[in-house]
Amino acid sequence: MSTVPPADPKSTAAAAGGAAAPGAPPGSRPAVRRLARAMVRPLERFLAIEAASGVVLLLAAAAALIWANSPWHGSYHDLWDLPLRLTLGTWKLETTLHFVVNDILMVIFFFVVGLEIRREIAGGELSDLRRAALPVVAAVGGMLVPAVMYVVLAPGGEAARGWGVPMATDIAFAVGILALLGKRVPAALRVLLLALAIIDDIGAILVIAIFYSSGVELGGFAIAGAGMVAILILQTIGVRRALAYVPAGVAIWAGMLIGGVHPTIAGVILGLMTPARAWYGLRGFLAAGREHLDEIERRADQPDATAHDLVVPLAKLRRAHREALSPCESLLGQLHPWVAFGIMPIFALANAGVDLGGVDLGASPGVLLGIVVGLMVGKPLGVVLACGIAAKARLVSLPRGVDWRGVALVGLVAGIGFTMALFIAALAFAGAPELHATAKLAVLLASAGAAVLTLVAGRFLLPAVPQAGAAATADEAEASTHL
Repeated sequence: MSTVPPADPKSTAAAAGGAAAPGAPPGSRPAVRRLARAMVRPLERFLAIEAASGVVLLLAAAAALIWANSPWHGSYHDLWDLPLRLTLGTWKLETTLHFVVNDILMVIFFFVVGLEIRREIAGGELSDLRRAALPVVAAVGGMLVPAVMYVVLAPGGEAARGWGVPMATDIAFAVGILALLGKRVPAALRVLLLALAIIDDIGAILVIAIFYSSGVELGGFAIAGAGMVAILILQTIGVRRALAYVPAGVAIWAGMLIGGVHPTIAGVILGLMTPARAWYGLRGFLAAGREHLDEIERRADQPDATAHDLVVPLAKLRRAHREALSPCESLLGQLHPWVAFGIMPIFALANAGVDLGGVDLGASPGVLLGIVVGLMVGKPLGVVLACGIAAKARLVSLPRGVDWRGVALVGLVAGIGFTMALFIAALAFAGAPELHATAKLAVLLASAGAAVLTLVAGRFLLPAVPQAGAAATADEAEASTHL
């Protein structure tokens, strides 16, 4: 009686035509699995970072609010009004720490926003018109209705300038709140919120550039245009190192500042101009990596080999490693954690400190009501109403796994304005400290209220996942992680 040796997974895969790999389900193809993993992981990582950074943002906002109303409230304002001076020969620049946070550090935040928009247009939720239609409609409705509500509640005077404040959505807080609902929230709903928030950012950027900028100075636009031309020339030559583009980025920032457009728009322009296609890509990196490693091994085996002999092949290997991802994807991976856990909390600390004793609600009730009602009522109403009209006209259809209760929940959580709302409030009421303080308080109240409403409504609108279903969902999540 002969014994049959156990089948070797590798030989089995080879017999099957190489369609499967060890540890992979039968019939799967490694190349397709690698491609799927490469497409899913950035979204998973993005959502994980945003959910965690929402907690950090909340802590920073709470710290600012407590500090501004403590016995040491004077030190809070003194810190952000701290004068800073930069002198180069006869040239001098005098500014404050608050300007550095809002007009320089936030450029990096807007650069990441521009990168996210660029990536989504190149190959994400905004790359296909049919997939983008629903979040576009939802975002437009969620911007227009709150703005109209604000105009109705704060119809005249300087208070009317705040109509853009309730239009914004804070993606970090919003994703973080949805994460607290756990497995009740289907993946398709999170993707819908992400796409809506990105389109919402585009709308907020346009509003800032068009309506919240000072008088236009053509000389500044000439400087910014020269910076953009320099970027195009560098890209045409084939320069791929990010640091080489910093001088052109500084020129765009300075041009926007001189031209009367808020300088943070320079970050968006740089993000949108960043290439979204990889030079080597996955397969190119694997091929080049093998070639360069073989070259390194051959040189290392030579009897008279020195470390200097490895300089060139190691440089080639580093280039292949750098160019495996597109500049857009690579920069997002590098900057996103710094923005989420560094710049945004610093911005919250610098801008969320409202001295509650100094807020005169009687002097500007329209600002408070307009922002609170706009974010908490206008956002969900605008999202659901716009999606309902578009669906009735057969212009959009809900994605699989999302029903109208989910759309309503996205509308509620979109009412968390925070970062972008505070930013627009600072621009809208730059010359009116009392209105600015009221607007900041309104943004904090509305964002907190929208968060609580989302958590409560989520428990009722989204079905609870049974224990067995939860286990199955966990298995599916584990499987998707190990694609």
